[in-house]
Amino acid sequence: MHTIEKIGGTSMSDYASVRDNIVLNKQLGDDLYHRVFVVSAYGGLTNSLLEHKKSGQPGVYALFASSMDDNSWRDALDRVQSEMRDINAALFGQTDLLELANAFIDERINDARSCLEGLHALCTHGHFALEAHLATVREMLASLGEAHSAWNMATLLKRDGVNATFVDLTGWRTDQHVGLDERIRRAFADRDLSKELPIVTGYAHAETGLMSTFDRGYSEMTFSRIAVITDAREAVIHKEFHLSSADPRLVGERNAVPIGRTNYDVADQLANLGMEAIHPKAAKGLRQSGIPLRVKNTFEPEHAGTLITGDYVSDTPCVEIIAGCKGVYAVEIFDQDMAGQIHDYDRELLAMIKRYRAHIVAKDINANTITHFLSTNLKTVKRIVAEMEQRFPDAEFNQQKVAIVSAIGSDMQVPGILAKTVKALADNNISVLAVHQSMRQVDMQFIVSEADYDLTVKSLHASLVEVHDHGRAICLAG
Repeated sequence: MHTIEKIGGTSMSDYASVRDNIVLNKQLGDDLYHRVFVVSAYGGLTNSLLEHKKSGQPGVYALFASSMDDNSWRDALDRVQSEMRDINAALFGQTDLLELANAFIDERINDARSCLEGLHALCTHGHFALEAHLATVREMLASLGEAHSAWNMATLLKRDGVNATFVDLTGWRTDQHVGLDERIRRAFADRDLSKELPIVTGYAHAETGLMSTFDRGYSEMTFSRIAVITDAREAVIHKEFHLSSADPRLVGERNAVPIGRTNYDVADQLANLGMEAIHPKAAKGLRQSGIPLRVKNTFEPEHAGTLITGDYVSDTPCVEIIAGCKGVYAVEIFDQDMAGQIHDYDRELLAMIKRYRAHIVAKDINANTITHFLSTNLKTVKRIVAEMEQRFPDAEFNQQKVAIVSAIGSDMQVPGILAKTVKALADNNISVLAVHQSMRQVDMQFIVSEADYDLTVKSLHASLVEVHDHGRAICLAG
Protein backbone atom coordinates (compact mmCIF):
# COMPACT_ATOMS: atom_id res chain seq x y z
CA MET A 1 0.00 0.00 0.00
CA HIS A 2 2.49 2.56 -1.23
CA THR A 3 2.20 6.04 -2.71
CA ILE A 4 3.84 7.53 -5.80
CA GLU A 5 4.84 11.14 -5.17
CA LYS A 6 6.07 13.75 -7.65
CA ILE A 7 8.10 16.76 -6.57
CA GLY A 8 8.03 19.87 -8.76
CA GLY A 9 11.10 21.81 -9.86
CA THR A 10 10.64 24.82 -7.58
CA SER A 11 10.26 22.56 -4.56
CA MET A 12 13.29 20.51 -5.62
CA SER A 13 15.39 23.67 -5.48
CA ASP A 14 14.85 23.73 -1.68
CA TYR A 15 16.30 20.42 -0.50
CA ALA A 16 15.93 21.16 3.22
CA SER A 17 12.18 21.72 2.82
CA VAL A 18 11.79 18.60 0.67
CA ARG A 19 13.66 16.51 3.24
CA ASP A 20 11.93 17.89 6.33
CA ASN A 21 8.42 18.58 5.00
CA ILE A 22 7.99 15.63 2.63
CA VAL A 23 10.46 12.79 3.25
CA LEU A 24 10.79 13.12 7.05
CA ASN A 25 7.27 14.47 7.59
CA LYS A 26 6.36 13.70 11.23
CA GLN A 27 2.76 13.00 10.25
CA LEU A 28 4.00 9.78 8.65
CA GLY A 29 5.16 8.37 11.96
CA ASP A 30 8.23 6.15 11.91
CA ASP A 31 7.64 4.65 8.45
CA LEU A 32 9.75 6.53 5.90
CA TYR A 33 9.16 3.96 3.20
CA HIS A 34 6.30 2.55 1.10
CA ARG A 35 6.77 5.62 -1.09
CA VAL A 36 8.33 6.33 -4.48
CA PHE A 37 9.47 9.84 -5.42
CA VAL A 38 9.49 11.01 -9.03
CA VAL A 39 11.46 14.24 -9.30
CA SER A 40 11.57 17.12 -11.76
CA ALA A 41 14.70 19.03 -12.73
CA TYR A 42 15.66 21.94 -10.51
CA GLY A 43 13.64 25.07 -11.19
CA GLY A 44 14.63 26.75 -14.47
CA LEU A 45 17.04 24.07 -15.69
CA THR A 46 14.71 22.54 -18.28
CA ASN A 47 14.15 26.04 -19.66
CA SER A 48 17.93 26.34 -20.07
CA LEU A 49 18.21 22.91 -21.65
CA LEU A 50 15.29 23.31 -24.10
CA GLU A 51 13.65 26.75 -24.25
CA HIS A 52 11.83 28.96 -21.77
CA LYS A 53 8.35 27.55 -21.35
CA LYS A 54 6.62 30.94 -21.27
CA SER A 55 8.85 33.46 -23.02
CA GLY A 56 10.22 31.07 -25.65
CA GLN A 57 13.80 32.25 -25.02
CA PRO A 58 16.00 29.58 -26.64
CA GLY A 59 17.95 27.09 -24.59
CA VAL A 60 20.51 24.53 -25.76
CA TYR A 61 18.00 22.58 -27.84
CA ALA A 62 16.44 25.58 -29.58
CA LEU A 63 19.86 27.02 -30.37
CA PHE A 64 21.15 23.72 -31.73
CA ALA A 65 18.03 23.31 -33.88
CA SER A 66 18.30 26.78 -35.43
CA SER A 67 21.91 27.91 -35.13
CA MET A 68 24.19 25.10 -36.20
CA ASP A 69 26.52 27.48 -37.97
CA ASP A 70 27.62 29.26 -34.79
CA ASN A 71 28.73 28.34 -31.29
CA SER A 72 25.64 29.58 -29.44
CA TRP A 73 24.43 26.09 -28.48
CA ARG A 74 27.91 25.14 -27.25
CA ASP A 75 28.05 28.25 -25.09
CA ALA A 76 24.57 27.53 -23.75
CA LEU A 77 25.54 23.96 -22.84
CA ASP A 78 28.62 25.27 -21.03
CA ARG A 79 26.38 27.64 -19.05
CA VAL A 80 24.05 24.78 -18.11
CA GLN A 81 27.00 22.71 -16.92
CA SER A 82 28.23 25.63 -14.84
CA GLU A 83 24.73 26.16 -13.42
CA MET A 84 24.48 22.48 -12.45
CA ARG A 85 27.86 22.62 -10.74
CA ASP A 86 26.77 25.73 -8.81
CA ILE A 87 23.68 23.85 -7.61
CA ASN A 88 25.90 20.96 -6.54
CA ALA A 89 28.18 23.28 -4.59
CA ALA A 90 25.23 24.80 -2.74
CA LEU A 91 23.87 21.34 -1.85
CA PHE A 92 27.04 19.41 -0.96
CA GLY A 93 29.51 22.09 0.12
CA GLN A 94 33.22 21.38 -0.13
CA THR A 95 32.98 17.65 0.54
CA ASP A 96 33.86 14.39 -1.19
CA LEU A 97 30.21 14.11 -2.23
CA LEU A 98 30.59 17.31 -4.26
CA GLU A 99 33.32 15.67 -6.33
CA LEU A 100 31.06 12.66 -6.97
CA ALA A 101 28.11 14.88 -7.87
CA ASN A 102 30.18 16.91 -10.32
CA ALA A 103 31.70 13.77 -11.84
CA PHE A 104 28.21 12.32 -12.41
CA ILE A 105 26.76 15.33 -14.20
CA ASP A 106 30.01 16.13 -16.05
CA GLU A 107 29.95 12.65 -17.57
CA ARG A 108 26.35 13.15 -18.76
CA ILE A 109 27.00 16.65 -20.13
CA ASN A 110 30.18 15.57 -21.90
CA ASP A 111 28.40 12.59 -23.46
CA ALA A 112 25.64 14.88 -24.69
CA ARG A 113 28.17 17.36 -26.07
CA SER A 114 29.95 14.58 -27.98
CA CYS A 115 26.64 13.39 -29.45
CA LEU A 116 25.71 16.90 -30.57
CA GLU A 117 29.14 17.51 -32.08
CA GLY A 118 28.95 14.23 -33.98
CA LEU A 119 25.44 14.99 -35.22
CA HIS A 120 26.55 18.49 -36.21
CA ALA A 121 29.38 17.03 -38.31
CA LEU A 122 27.12 14.36 -39.81
CA CYS A 123 24.47 16.86 -40.88
CA THR A 124 26.95 18.99 -42.78
CA HIS A 125 26.71 16.25 -45.42
CA GLY A 126 23.78 16.54 -47.76
CA HIS A 127 22.56 12.99 -47.18
CA PHE A 128 21.63 13.63 -43.53
CA ALA A 129 18.89 16.04 -42.43
CA LEU A 130 19.03 17.56 -38.96
CA GLU A 131 15.24 17.64 -38.68
CA ALA A 132 15.13 13.85 -38.64
CA HIS A 133 17.12 13.76 -35.39
CA LEU A 134 15.77 16.76 -33.46
CA ALA A 135 13.17 14.80 -31.49
CA THR A 136 15.91 12.52 -30.16
CA VAL A 137 18.13 15.50 -29.34
CA ARG A 138 15.30 17.10 -27.38
CA GLU A 139 14.75 13.92 -25.35
CA MET A 140 18.46 13.52 -24.62
CA LEU A 141 18.85 17.10 -23.39
CA ALA A 142 15.68 16.98 -21.30
CA SER A 143 16.91 13.84 -19.50
CA LEU A 144 19.96 15.67 -18.13
CA GLY A 145 17.91 17.81 -15.75
CA GLU A 146 16.04 14.95 -14.08
CA ALA A 147 19.12 12.72 -13.87
CA HIS A 148 20.91 15.56 -12.09
CA SER A 149 18.19 16.21 -9.49
CA ALA A 150 17.36 12.54 -8.85
CA TRP A 151 21.00 11.51 -8.32
CA ASN A 152 21.55 14.46 -6.00
CA MET A 153 18.43 13.83 -3.91
CA ALA A 154 19.16 10.11 -3.50
CA THR A 155 22.74 10.88 -2.46
CA LEU A 156 21.73 13.63 -0.02
CA LEU A 157 19.09 11.44 1.62
CA LYS A 158 21.61 8.62 2.04
CA ARG A 159 23.91 11.12 3.74
CA ASP A 160 21.02 12.05 6.02
CA GLY A 161 20.27 8.49 7.08
CA VAL A 162 17.57 7.41 4.62
CA ASN A 163 17.98 4.26 2.51
CA ALA A 164 17.32 6.08 -0.76
CA THR A 165 18.15 4.61 -4.17
CA PHE A 166 18.66 6.39 -7.48
CA VAL A 167 16.38 4.90 -10.15
CA ASP A 168 17.49 6.03 -13.60
CA LEU A 169 14.77 5.66 -16.24
CA THR A 170 16.59 7.86 -18.77
CA GLY A 171 18.01 4.91 -20.70
CA TRP A 172 21.42 6.60 -20.80
CA ARG A 173 23.84 4.54 -22.93
CA THR A 174 21.27 1.76 -23.18
CA ASP A 175 21.21 -0.52 -26.21
CA GLN A 176 17.65 -1.65 -25.48
CA HIS A 177 14.72 0.47 -26.64
CA VAL A 178 11.55 -0.60 -24.86
CA GLY A 179 8.17 0.97 -24.16
CA LEU A 180 7.56 3.17 -21.13
CA ASP A 181 5.56 0.56 -19.23
CA GLU A 182 8.20 -2.12 -19.79
CA ARG A 183 11.00 0.19 -18.65
CA ILE A 184 9.09 0.91 -15.45
CA ARG A 185 8.34 -2.78 -14.82
CA ARG A 186 12.01 -3.67 -15.17
CA ALA A 187 13.06 -0.86 -12.83
CA PHE A 188 10.65 -1.94 -10.08
CA ALA A 189 10.71 -5.72 -10.54
CA ASP A 190 12.93 -6.53 -7.55
CA ARG A 191 12.46 -3.52 -5.29
CA ASP A 192 11.37 -3.87 -1.69
CA LEU A 193 9.45 -0.66 -1.04
CA SER A 194 9.26 -1.46 2.67
CA LYS A 195 13.02 -0.98 3.04
CA GLU A 196 14.13 1.45 0.35
CA LEU A 197 13.02 4.84 -0.93
CA PRO A 198 13.36 5.02 -4.73
CA ILE A 199 14.18 8.46 -6.19
CA VAL A 200 13.16 8.25 -9.84
CA THR A 201 14.00 10.45 -12.80
CA GLY A 202 10.95 12.35 -14.08
CA TYR A 203 12.16 11.74 -17.62
CA ALA A 204 11.90 8.15 -18.86
CA HIS A 205 13.27 6.91 -22.17
CA ALA A 206 10.57 5.16 -24.17
CA GLU A 207 10.70 3.47 -27.55
CA THR A 208 8.24 5.94 -29.08
CA GLY A 209 9.55 9.01 -27.23
CA LEU A 210 7.60 10.72 -24.46
CA MET A 211 8.16 14.27 -25.62
CA SER A 212 6.66 13.77 -29.06
CA THR A 213 3.29 13.31 -27.33
CA PHE A 214 3.57 15.05 -23.97
CA ASP A 215 6.41 17.53 -24.53
CA ARG A 216 7.07 19.27 -21.19
CA GLY A 217 4.41 17.13 -19.48
CA TYR A 218 6.64 14.03 -19.72
CA SER A 219 7.41 13.82 -15.99
CA GLU A 220 3.69 13.72 -15.18
CA MET A 221 3.27 10.79 -17.56
CA THR A 222 6.19 8.94 -15.95
CA PHE A 223 4.66 9.61 -12.52
CA SER A 224 1.21 8.45 -13.64
CA ARG A 225 2.40 5.23 -15.29
CA ILE A 226 4.51 4.26 -12.24
CA ALA A 227 1.41 4.71 -10.07
CA VAL A 228 -0.72 2.58 -12.38
CA ILE A 229 1.83 -0.19 -13.01
CA THR A 230 2.80 -0.57 -9.33
CA ASP A 231 -0.85 -0.34 -8.20
CA ALA A 232 -0.29 2.63 -5.90
CA ARG A 233 -2.74 3.52 -3.14
CA GLU A 234 -2.49 7.23 -3.97
CA ALA A 235 -0.61 9.57 -6.27
CA VAL A 236 0.70 12.80 -4.74
CA ILE A 237 2.07 15.94 -6.39
CA HIS A 238 4.10 18.32 -4.20
CA LYS A 239 4.14 21.90 -5.46
CA GLU A 240 5.21 25.26 -4.11
CA PHE A 241 1.58 26.32 -3.78
CA HIS A 242 -1.85 24.89 -3.05
CA LEU A 243 -4.38 24.14 -5.77
CA SER A 244 -6.35 27.20 -4.75
CA SER A 245 -9.58 28.96 -5.65
CA ALA A 246 -7.54 31.55 -7.60
CA ASP A 247 -4.01 32.85 -7.98
CA PRO A 248 -3.16 34.34 -4.55
CA ARG A 249 -0.99 36.94 -6.27
CA LEU A 250 -4.10 38.33 -7.97
CA VAL A 251 -6.84 37.96 -5.35
CA GLY A 252 -4.66 38.15 -2.24
CA GLU A 253 -3.39 35.33 -0.02
CA ARG A 254 -6.13 35.92 2.54
CA ASN A 255 -8.85 35.56 -0.08
CA ALA A 256 -7.54 32.52 -1.96
CA VAL A 257 -8.45 29.20 -0.34
CA PRO A 258 -7.34 25.62 -1.13
CA ILE A 259 -9.96 23.67 -3.04
CA GLY A 260 -9.65 20.59 -0.80
CA ARG A 261 -11.68 18.18 -2.96
CA THR A 262 -12.49 18.06 -6.67
CA ASN A 263 -12.58 15.62 -9.58
CA TYR A 264 -10.59 14.79 -12.69
CA ASP A 265 -13.08 16.67 -14.88
CA VAL A 266 -12.07 19.91 -13.16
CA ALA A 267 -8.38 18.97 -13.53
CA ASP A 268 -8.93 18.61 -17.29
CA GLN A 269 -10.48 22.08 -17.49
CA LEU A 270 -7.47 23.54 -15.68
CA ALA A 271 -5.06 21.74 -18.02
CA ASN A 272 -6.92 23.15 -21.02
CA LEU A 273 -6.18 26.64 -19.69
CA GLY A 274 -2.50 25.81 -19.29
CA MET A 275 -2.54 25.45 -15.52
CA GLU A 276 -0.13 22.81 -14.26
CA ALA A 277 -2.38 20.53 -12.23
CA ILE A 278 -1.67 17.37 -14.27
CA HIS A 279 -1.50 16.52 -17.96
CA PRO A 280 -4.92 15.16 -19.11
CA LYS A 281 -3.40 11.95 -20.50
CA ALA A 282 -1.53 11.37 -17.25
CA ALA A 283 -4.74 11.97 -15.33
CA LYS A 284 -6.57 9.50 -17.57
CA GLY A 285 -4.48 6.55 -16.37
CA LEU A 286 -5.03 7.44 -12.72
CA ARG A 287 -8.73 7.97 -13.29
CA GLN A 288 -9.23 4.65 -15.08
CA SER A 289 -7.29 2.78 -12.40
CA GLY A 290 -9.24 4.41 -9.58
CA ILE A 291 -6.12 6.00 -8.08
CA PRO A 292 -6.82 9.30 -6.28
CA LEU A 293 -4.48 12.23 -6.89
CA ARG A 294 -3.52 14.58 -4.07
CA VAL A 295 -1.92 18.01 -4.68
CA LYS A 296 0.01 19.27 -1.66
CA ASN A 297 1.95 22.41 -0.77
CA THR A 298 5.56 21.53 0.02
CA PHE A 299 5.83 24.43 2.43
CA GLU A 300 2.62 23.67 4.36
CA PRO A 301 3.02 19.94 5.11
CA GLU A 302 0.35 19.81 7.81
CA HIS A 303 -2.36 20.72 5.29
CA ALA A 304 -4.05 17.74 3.60
CA GLY A 305 -3.98 19.57 0.25
CA THR A 306 -6.51 18.86 -2.51
CA LEU A 307 -7.73 15.34 -3.25
CA ILE A 308 -8.80 14.66 -6.84
CA THR A 309 -10.94 11.60 -7.56
CA GLY A 310 -13.09 10.42 -10.44
CA ASP A 311 -16.41 10.35 -8.61
CA TYR A 312 -16.33 13.47 -6.43
CA VAL A 313 -19.14 16.00 -6.78
CA SER A 314 -19.50 18.87 -4.31
CA ASP A 315 -22.32 18.41 -1.78
CA THR A 316 -23.65 21.85 -2.66
CA PRO A 317 -23.30 23.25 -6.20
CA CYS A 318 -20.59 25.90 -6.17
CA VAL A 319 -17.64 27.44 -8.00
CA GLU A 320 -14.38 25.89 -6.84
CA ILE A 321 -11.79 27.85 -8.81
CA ILE A 322 -11.37 30.95 -10.96
CA ALA A 323 -8.63 30.38 -13.51
CA GLY A 324 -7.66 31.67 -16.92
CA CYS A 325 -4.97 32.50 -19.40
CA LYS A 326 -3.68 35.58 -21.17
CA GLY A 327 -1.99 35.80 -24.54
CA VAL A 328 -4.81 34.02 -26.36
CA TYR A 329 -5.46 34.90 -30.01
CA ALA A 330 -9.02 35.01 -31.31
CA VAL A 331 -8.95 34.05 -35.00
CA GLU A 332 -12.32 34.73 -36.66
CA ILE A 333 -13.40 33.75 -40.16
CA PHE A 334 -16.66 35.03 -41.68
CA ASP A 335 -17.92 33.69 -44.99
CA GLN A 336 -21.45 34.01 -46.34
CA ASP A 337 -20.98 30.68 -48.15
CA MET A 338 -20.36 28.96 -44.82
CA ALA A 339 -24.08 28.76 -44.01
CA GLY A 340 -25.18 25.16 -44.42
CA GLN A 341 -21.59 23.95 -44.93
CA ILE A 342 -20.10 24.82 -41.57
CA HIS A 343 -18.86 21.27 -40.95
CA ASP A 344 -16.76 21.38 -44.16
CA TYR A 345 -15.19 24.70 -43.16
CA ASP A 346 -14.58 23.57 -39.61
CA ARG A 347 -12.86 20.36 -40.72
CA GLU A 348 -10.40 22.24 -42.92
CA LEU A 349 -9.73 24.95 -40.35
CA LEU A 350 -9.02 22.38 -37.64
CA ALA A 351 -6.58 20.58 -39.95
CA MET A 352 -4.67 23.83 -40.53
CA ILE A 353 -4.50 24.62 -36.81
CA LYS A 354 -3.32 21.09 -36.05
CA ARG A 355 -0.53 21.33 -38.63
CA TYR A 356 0.90 24.33 -36.80
CA ARG A 357 0.40 22.70 -33.37
CA ALA A 358 -1.61 25.58 -31.94
CA HIS A 359 -3.65 24.71 -28.85
CA ILE A 360 -7.38 25.45 -29.09
CA VAL A 361 -8.68 26.74 -25.75
CA ALA A 362 -12.23 27.47 -26.93
CA LYS A 363 -14.31 27.89 -30.08
CA ASP A 364 -17.39 29.86 -31.21
CA ILE A 365 -19.63 28.89 -34.12
CA ASN A 366 -22.71 30.46 -35.68
CA ALA A 367 -24.31 30.17 -39.14
CA ASN A 368 -21.49 31.85 -41.07
CA THR A 369 -18.68 32.52 -38.59
CA ILE A 370 -16.15 30.38 -36.76
CA THR A 371 -13.81 31.80 -34.12
CA HIS A 372 -10.99 29.75 -32.65
CA PHE A 373 -9.28 30.95 -29.46
CA LEU A 374 -5.69 29.79 -29.77
CA SER A 375 -2.96 29.59 -27.17
CA THR A 376 0.15 30.09 -29.29
CA ASN A 377 2.54 32.82 -30.44
CA LEU A 378 1.86 35.59 -32.95
CA LYS A 379 4.18 34.09 -35.57
CA THR A 380 2.14 30.87 -35.61
CA VAL A 381 -1.13 32.80 -35.76
CA LYS A 382 0.07 34.75 -38.79
CA ARG A 383 1.05 31.54 -40.57
CA ILE A 384 -2.33 29.96 -39.83
CA VAL A 385 -4.25 33.03 -41.00
CA ALA A 386 -2.16 33.26 -44.18
CA GLU A 387 -3.04 29.67 -45.07
CA MET A 388 -6.71 30.30 -44.25
CA GLU A 389 -6.78 33.38 -46.50
CA GLN A 390 -5.26 31.42 -49.34
CA ARG A 391 -7.78 28.61 -48.96
CA PHE A 392 -10.83 30.89 -48.49
CA PRO A 393 -10.07 34.04 -50.57
CA ASP A 394 -13.64 35.39 -50.33
CA ALA A 395 -13.82 35.16 -46.54
CA GLU A 396 -13.25 37.99 -44.07
CA PHE A 397 -10.74 37.47 -41.29
CA ASN A 398 -10.24 39.14 -37.95
CA GLN A 399 -7.72 38.42 -35.22
CA GLN A 400 -7.12 40.00 -31.84
CA LYS A 401 -5.33 39.21 -28.61
CA VAL A 402 -7.69 38.38 -25.74
CA ALA A 403 -7.81 36.67 -22.36
CA ILE A 404 -10.00 33.82 -21.11
CA VAL A 405 -11.22 33.58 -17.53
CA SER A 406 -13.15 30.52 -16.34
CA ALA A 407 -15.28 29.73 -13.33
CA ILE A 408 -14.85 25.99 -12.72
CA GLY A 409 -16.45 23.49 -10.34
CA SER A 410 -17.41 19.83 -10.05
CA ASP A 411 -21.09 20.90 -9.94
CA MET A 412 -22.09 24.44 -10.95
CA GLN A 413 -25.81 23.93 -11.41
CA VAL A 414 -26.62 27.05 -9.43
CA PRO A 415 -29.80 28.85 -10.58
CA GLY A 416 -29.00 32.33 -11.87
CA ILE A 417 -25.22 31.89 -11.65
CA LEU A 418 -24.63 33.16 -15.18
CA ALA A 419 -26.71 36.29 -14.61
CA LYS A 420 -24.97 36.91 -11.28
CA THR A 421 -21.57 36.50 -12.90
CA VAL A 422 -22.26 38.79 -15.84
CA LYS A 423 -23.61 41.43 -13.45
CA ALA A 424 -20.41 41.26 -11.38
CA LEU A 425 -18.36 41.96 -14.50
CA ALA A 426 -20.68 44.74 -15.66
CA ASP A 427 -20.47 46.40 -12.23
CA ASN A 428 -16.71 46.62 -12.77
CA ASN A 429 -17.09 48.00 -16.32
CA ILE A 430 -15.64 44.87 -17.88
CA SER A 431 -16.76 44.29 -21.46
CA VAL A 432 -17.41 40.60 -22.18
CA LEU A 433 -16.46 39.70 -25.76
CA ALA A 434 -17.89 36.17 -25.63
CA VAL A 435 -19.39 33.73 -23.12
CA HIS A 436 -19.39 29.92 -23.08
CA GLN A 437 -21.37 27.73 -20.70
CA SER A 438 -21.57 24.01 -21.38
CA MET A 439 -24.45 21.69 -20.51
CA ARG A 440 -22.00 19.64 -18.42
CA GLN A 441 -22.10 22.47 -15.85
CA VAL A 442 -18.44 22.28 -14.89
CA ASP A 443 -17.24 25.60 -16.28
CA MET A 444 -18.17 29.02 -17.64
CA GLN A 445 -15.71 30.85 -19.87
CA PHE A 446 -15.57 34.61 -20.38
CA ILE A 447 -13.56 36.14 -23.21
CA VAL A 448 -12.34 39.61 -22.27
CA SER A 449 -9.67 42.01 -23.44
CA GLU A 450 -6.23 41.16 -22.13
CA ALA A 451 -6.11 44.44 -20.20
CA ASP A 452 -9.17 43.30 -18.18
CA TYR A 453 -7.75 39.90 -17.20
CA ASP A 454 -6.66 40.70 -13.63
CA LEU A 455 -9.82 42.62 -12.80
CA THR A 456 -12.00 39.85 -14.26
CA VAL A 457 -10.34 37.22 -12.04
CA LYS A 458 -10.74 39.43 -8.96
CA SER A 459 -14.37 40.25 -9.76
CA LEU A 460 -15.41 36.65 -10.35
CA HIS A 461 -13.55 35.41 -7.29
CA ALA A 462 -15.15 38.06 -5.09
CA SER A 463 -18.68 37.34 -6.30
CA LEU A 464 -18.51 33.55 -6.59
CA VAL A 465 -16.00 32.39 -3.96
CA GLU A 466 -15.25 35.05 -1.37
CA VAL A 467 -18.93 35.54 -0.52
CA HIS A 468 -18.78 32.10 1.12
CA ASP A 469 -16.79 31.47 4.31
CA HIS A 470 -14.84 28.39 3.25
CA GLY A 471 -12.25 28.40 6.05
CA ARG A 472 -9.15 26.23 5.44
CA ALA A 473 -10.56 24.69 2.25
CA ILE A 474 -13.68 24.73 0.11
CA CYS A 475 -14.08 21.05 1.05
CA LEU A 476 -11.56 19.51 3.46
CA ALA A 477 -9.64 16.60 1.95
CA GLY A 478 -9.55 13.30 3.73
